[in-house]
Amino acid sequence: MSGLYNLSAIRLSSSLVLSSSSSSSSSFSKSRLLFSSRFSSRFPLISRTLSAKTSPSGRSSSVVTAMADAIDSGMDAVQRRLMFEDECILVDENDRVVGHESKYNCHLMEKIESLNLLHRAFSVFLFNSKYELLLQQRSATKVTFPLVWTNTCCSHPLYRESELIEEKALGVRNAAQRKLLDELGIPAEDVPVDEFTPLGRILYKAPSDGKWGEHELDYLLFIVRDVRVNPNPDEVADIKYVNRDQLKELLRKADAGEEGLKLSPWFRLVVDNFLFKWWDHLEKGTLHEVEDMKTIHKLT
Repeated sequence: MSGLYNLSAIRLSSSLVLSSSSSSSSSFSKSRLLFSSRFSSRFPLISRTLSAKTSPSGRSSSVVTAMADAIDSGMDAVQRRLMFEDECILVDENDRVVGHESKYNCHLMEKIESLNLLHRAFSVFLFNSKYELLLQQRSATKVTFPLVWTNTCCSHPLYRESELIEEKALGVRNAAQRKLLDELGIPAEDVPVDEFTPLGRILYKAPSDGKWGEHELDYLLFIVRDVRVNPNPDEVADIKYVNRDQLKELLRKADAGEEGLKLSPWFRLVVDNFLFKWWDHLEKGTLHEVEDMKTIHKLT
């Protein structure tokens, strides 16, 4: 199983606790210790939370409650599954792969700050044949930056063979094709991987709230395609195509705090540093002139 000890494992542990009165204490203890050992090795931060809930006698005061806390039981079920099963690619500041970690841990600000966890990401900017940019509003159930407006698709290549391919950022492009289908229902044939143009990379850090945030080395991908769109409501609250003037009006409203409109921090960084210049080159057919995959722009 590529994911962590997720919901089925939590249910197993809860079942063991609830049935302990009818099981021998020896059998129960062995089962609990086995689960605890595996869980602790994968979730040291969560394990400390569980230990803090243990009574002086050594017996857990509320294992079921602690487990529920550990997996953020209030989290939307779809987002919880993705947070525990998806394994992000950990990199150093030069974009060298140094390991992998759960999406959950990669987005905990405590982990980001204490361990300097940095993961690889991508941001897709999809334009139609009229050179209008497709934007999405993230769903209300997203763990980080819910209901903010952002570029077409923002996600992570996962720690799997097809998305670790370094040559010409093929792994990232494969991941982008996958997530455009997952989030926006855009069929793979509408966005061939060879049509993505990697333009650059940025490194940034951005807290979402007191608990969650981002620390990403983000690949910026442009693509021009007329596509079929069928947004997934678990991921996307709304979509819209915008031209330059409409995007500028969106920026003005966000800056003025009008209509409660907010933009994702990574999208704003790209807008402020690159987007309009790249948009000009896109329309002129000279996008290759601004491609720079050697530089990592540190915008934190």
